[in-house]
Amino acid sequence: MLYTLLITLLIVAICLVLLGVKVFFTKGGKFPNGHVSGNKALRDKGISCAQSQDREAQAKPSNSIDEYEKTLNDSMN
Repeated sequence: MLYTLLITLLIVAICLVLLGVKVFFTKGGKFPNGHVSGNKALRDKGISCAQSQDREAQAKPSNSIDEYEKTLNDSMN
């Protein structure tokens, strides 16, 4: 069992080193930004993450039911 544990730890350590080659061995290296807002192509399309969209939606003042009814009536006429 100890042998299996040591082999497992060795494999995990090798994987971590291989995943972090750019970070560990290049000057100023850092992991790539995996967040939606860090992707230029998505930003150009106007796509943002759900947390940002939720924050923006909550920052806007909510409309009253009367305003919704008026908008609905105006769209039907």
